[in-house]
Amino acid sequence: MKNTILVAGATGNLGSKIVDALISRGAEVRALARPSSDDAKLKALAAKGVKVFLSEMDDKDSLIAAFTGVDTVVSALQGLREVIVDTQKSLLDAAVEAGVPRFIPSDFSTDFTELADGDNRNFDLRREFHQYLDKAPIASTSIFNGAFAYVISMGTPLLDQKNLTIGYWEDADWAYDATTVENTAEFTAAVALDSSAPKKLHIAGMRINAQQVKSVVEELTGKTFELKHLGSRVAFTGTIRQMRSADPDGEKELYPQWQGMQYLLSMFTVPAQPLDNDRYPDIHWTNAKEFLKSQVL
Repeated sequence: MKNTILVAGATGNLGSKIVDALISRGAEVRALARPSSDDAKLKALAAKGVKVFLSEMDDKDSLIAAFTGVDTVVSALQGLREVIVDTQKSLLDAAVEAGVPRFIPSDFSTDFTELADGDNRNFDLRREFHQYLDKAPIASTSIFNGAFAYVISMGTPLLDQKNLTIGYWEDADWAYDATTVENTAEFTAAVALDSSAPKKLHIAGMRINAQQVKSVVEELTGKTFELKHLGSRVAFTGTIRQMRSADPDGEKELYPQWQGMQYLLSMFTVPAQPLDNDRYPDIHWTNAKEFLKSQVL
């Protein structure tokens, strides 16, 4: 008998890839979406054989109907407090009432349990939700994939192709974790179908430091890059706090500039954890060279 997995946020970048990975693993997939969702994306899901449920996220009866008979609920939602805390609470409550055995929250990040309160606004919201999740009578698994790999190549100081520099904070030998969206989705699908999955799993397609990024991009481009020390973690933390204090409107935005800086700080703050990449041997992990080959000029 096929496992039935429901994905909330199935029309998003990560959610849609989780759906595809679940289908490839033979799961019966349901998608939960708001009635206002993009109709073309909903039709695309239905065309793949996904059963789409439309519901407002505070409509408890409708959510329970969507969740009845589901083995695992996967949340791939993205947003601020009303989504990460309030909406996920609604999903969790409905999952419990519907008798769903397992819940995968929308964490997909650096392991924020290793960060101090206030170091990352978006992670603080997830920690707040976890206080509620930890008390619920349902099994859960958090997937910590480090940064999404595109962060390295999206114009951050980690890889400045214009000025030919590789930036780092504190220590050029500090290794940070990054994983492609595709690998994260594949792993999430496997976890959703694995009733023995533990509470926390750590993955990384690449665990890499500035020295290693330099070696890879120089090999790929034939150009010489310079390592650039961007300061200490303490100084960077202070800069971020000043920027956040001066930008109260940013609290209403998902990715204000200071939030992006908080993500970078977390990459150079959370210590490396043992990886669970080998839990599902059929996944091919995209390493740094494979990823950067398609990104460098």
